[in-house]
Amino acid sequence: MAKRGRVTKARPRAAPKRTAKANRRASNRTAVKARAPAPPAAAQQRLATPVLSVRASPRVTLENWSNGHLGAVVDFYRFDLGQPSEGAKKRVLALKDGIRLAALGGRAAADQEVARVVRLLARKGLLEYPLTRMAARAEVAIIEPQMADYWPHVAKLANTDTLVLSRFAYLRRRSSEMVLESPRAGALIRIIDPAIATMLTMLATPQTVGTLRKLAGFPGTELLGLLVDCAILFKVDGPGDDGRRSREGDETLVMWDFHDLLFHARSAEGRQANLVGGAYPHLDSIAPPPAIRPSWPGERIDLKAALPAPSETVSPAARLFRDRVSVRDYDNQNPVTLAELSLFLDGAARVLSRWESPLDLEDGSDGPMLDYTRRPYPTGGSAYELELYVTVANCAGLASGLYHYDAGAHTLTRIPAKPEQLSAMLDFAQFAMGADGRPQILLTVTSRFARLAWKYSSIAYALTLKDVGALLQTLYLMAADMGLGGCAVGTSDIDLFEKTTGLPFHVEGPVGQFTLGRPIATDEAPDALPTQT
Repeated sequence: MAKRGRVTKARPRAAPKRTAKANRRASNRTAVKARAPAPPAAAQQRLATPVLSVRASPRVTLENWSNGHLGAVVDFYRFDLGQPSEGAKKRVLALKDGIRLAALGGRAAADQEVARVVRLLARKGLLEYPLTRMAARAEVAIIEPQMADYWPHVAKLANTDTLVLSRFAYLRRRSSEMVLESPRAGALIRIIDPAIATMLTMLATPQTVGTLRKLAGFPGTELLGLLVDCAILFKVDGPGDDGRRSREGDETLVMWDFHDLLFHARSAEGRQANLVGGAYPHLDSIAPPPAIRPSWPGERIDLKAALPAPSETVSPAARLFRDRVSVRDYDNQNPVTLAELSLFLDGAARVLSRWESPLDLEDGSDGPMLDYTRRPYPTGGSAYELELYVTVANCAGLASGLYHYDAGAHTLTRIPAKPEQLSAMLDFAQFAMGADGRPQILLTVTSRFARLAWKYSSIAYALTLKDVGALLQTLYLMAADMGLGGCAVGTSDIDLFEKTTGLPFHVEGPVGQFTLGRPIATDEAPDALPTQT
């Protein structure tokens, strides 16, 4: 034992002598260890979990106005964001670079002010949400809202949850970027980290969250939760569940083909952030195509010589076709009456007859009994999947509101709707037409898509658009025959209609609109048709 106050060192033991055989084994182990490949960087060091932030969209400029208010400028449009405190202003202006989304949950007055302005910007679709590995300041993905009031929600996931990619999800190149989209999603994902594409490829078959977390460069469970919230991913029972159509949604969604639902969502407003309408996107690069196609070369047959005498040329039906014009402005001092609206719907859309017939199967047996109707306009397979919803702004004898037209009973049923929603629908139609005022009556044509998709593959949505065209022409001709004015509206807001009626856009959604009213009286005679020589 060492004496107190004195430090002593133990004498090292001599290493035992190794035999030649032991020396050879040690040498082999060293050589094998030297040849072994180094583990990947992802395995050596776990990547930091990405953090979700919020920032102003690149097309938005935030300004501190001279009157003390904050403002947002987008494509020359100015939005007043109110007058928060100076501390809150600084934080809002920092949205240019982004702030953590979690920081908006504070209870302090300044926190609430910032949250209010951020929510206001979100309702106008002026924000985006980057996922960033903060330590390296490396963005993994950016969530871009496609619906005006989108707000990111992260679905809670456990390691044992099994996920699979939606059949409506797709990757595409947008300029120099890769984006992940779905017609069912409220946002698209701009992919920056290539590891996400690898993960999505795996998710073509069901994968547990625990399995995905083992991937090199795993982008984080927060991204998975966002994709589930956007219906780009969905949960299944387990790896053995193949995620077929019936697992993804209700029976109406099951009947939608991918391209049909995509066309429905991307050819109207409400579920996309792309430019819609007459924007002349090719003005600077392509000459405008001519109104009349250049003639084919070769012998021409003059049909004018085959026309009957001038007095017999124009039949009543042909005159009605030629009198048809689009009327966008109406006489609000002399509105359409309820009696006129009833006659208009009776002549253009009412059920004329109804019958049933069994489905003939290929083996000669009878399938289920199918019911059919006949109406004044044609549709594919006598499906008559189209419905009419009547938004009334000014109709003598009928209160303002939203109604459904029952074509079988020839009745109107009022649908509860908020005044601001009705105003938004009427304002939308006015803007789309470029009219000076609201329409007196707005007819929204919807499609019960399942009625066609139950029978037709690949062409169901194309058929419903053809049917809309036939109905719109019928509405035009009926209006002309009654001396009323009508105008087809080029687009509609499918999200606004869903919120107003509560009908999911994939169950029954707008595919056309038509305004109706009394034309403004004029002493001028209609322009004569040009003489063709």
